[in-house]
This record gives sequence, structure tokens and C-alpha cells, in this order.
Amino acid sequence: MIAHIFADRCIGCEACVAACPTHVLDPGADGVPVIARLNQCQTCFMCELYCEADAIYVASDQRHPEWIDPDTLAASGELGSLRRGYRWTRENSQPGSLDQFWRLGPLLREGAEIAARRYRDRHPGQPDV
Repeated sequence: MIAHIFADRCIGCEACVAACPTHVLDPGADGVPVIARLNQCQTCFMCELYCEADAIYVASDQRHPEWIDPDTLAASGELGSLRRGYRWTRENSQPGSLDQFWRLGPLLREGAEIAARRYRDRHPGQPDV
């Protein structure tokens, strides 16, 4: 589950907002995204993987928010390690290789939007899930 956004590292590109398939993040007034719907987080790590500034940390526990110490985490060198480990950095990417799966983010979001529309069409008047 998304645990922290490091405002001091964020460059305001909103790539994380666009990549999230379940609309957990909203654009923030100051350029730093806001965790608006934590209960919708699927722990897919898309926001962390798309963040080229390494400003997002997603904890692996998908059921409960995990408290982290931002200063300790920032000093640990762990920020961005998932993205680097999967070679999701442009300089490490090899065209045609499996590390190109990072491009699925927008498609996953589109799929979630289609599913939500279908649900609303089939269950008029019911709250979204």
C-alpha cells in the first residue's frame, strides 16, 4: 500500500497520478500528489515505478497502511530501488525486452475505468466499488 510521498523529491510531473489504475492519487495544489483514496490502493507499485524522481514509497503490505520513518527511508538508499531493479529507467531499458512492461500503466488504468463504467451501467444508483 502506498506509504509516503516525499514532497522534497517530487518534481510535480504527475506521472504517478496518471499511472495509478485505481485513482488513489489526486494532483495536489502545490504540485505534490495527494493520497486521496488509500482504500483503493492495490499495491501494484505503478506509482512508485513511474516516479522518475524516486519520491514515492509503496510498502508491500496491501491490507494495512504501514508506518515508515521518512528520514530513515530516505537515507537507506531504498527509494527507487524497485524501479532500478526492474530496469524501469530509460537508460537501462532494452527495446523489445520484458522490461518494457512498464508501459502497461495507462492500459491498466483504462481497463479500470472501463470496468467502473460497466459496473455503473449494470448497477444504476449503487455506489462505486
